[in-house]
Amino acid sequence: MPVLILGLLAFTVLWPLWFTVDGALMASDELTAALGPALLDTADGGYAVWTILPSWPTLQPLAELLLDTPQFFSAFWNTCLLAFAQIAGQLVVAAPASLTAYALSRFEFRGKNFLTVLIMMLMVLPFQVLMVPNYLIATRLGIYDTPLSVILPGVFSAFPVFIMTRSFQDVPNELLEAAKLDGATAWQIFWKIGVPLGYAGIFAALVLNFIEGWNAVEQPLLFLKSQSNWPLSMYMNDIVTDNLGIAMAASLLSLIPAMLVFLYGQTYLELGIQAGGIKA
Repeated sequence: MPVLILGLLAFTVLWPLWFTVDGALMASDELTAALGPALLDTADGGYAVWTILPSWPTLQPLAELLLDTPQFFSAFWNTCLLAFAQIAGQLVVAAPASLTAYALSRFEFRGKNFLTVLIMMLMVLPFQVLMVPNYLIATRLGIYDTPLSVILPGVFSAFPVFIMTRSFQDVPNELLEAAKLDGATAWQIFWKIGVPLGYAGIFAALVLNFIEGWNAVEQPLLFLKSQSNWPLSMYMNDIVTDNLGIAMAASLLSLIPAMLVFLYGQTYLELGIQAGGIKA
């Protein structure tokens, strides 16, 4: 019975991925016949149907996307710019952010609780609340309709501070006390003990922020009006009704970078989330 339940859960998780792979290998006429009644404005009506495997697998949609659709490459590199630039910016501000997280996890000072609550409030605020202030700031700075209008708000995020604080709290107190007895300064303890032992939280924050930046929809939709600056999340909406085969192939290729980052950082992600969950 547990195996059956786990199998059903695994099926629900893997089905969207298999659906995308299956659709990317279908011929255009077969894909239109399968999904046309649901996605396209067809006069015949009827219901959408789906098969586990294509009747005649073909690489035509992938070839057409890679060879005859330059807009996809433009959107792909725009997405890379937005996601990787946010990660690079977060690495630049990682030192002050990690210092803040370390101070919140290891020191007692006046206003600590207020600062912790403030960081948590900034972390849980939805984009809709910050939409108007970010729009006004981007307009005043003259970066509206440029990638910077999406990158800068993603760089200065409160989430890394929160998850790194939880990770630093897992560092054993005995180890820190032993370092103090050996004459280590607070900076040496932080840099040589805190950072190496709390790296899981740092990498977990980077992985989660990359996935969020790669799949961002609302921020580009608000700040990027020129189609030449659109990422994949906005480009995909335009090709769904034009060519279902290309849409499926584009969906499959757009999943690969996020999946690779997730698989590479899965260990750090689990450790970071586990530390946050235990301490929360």
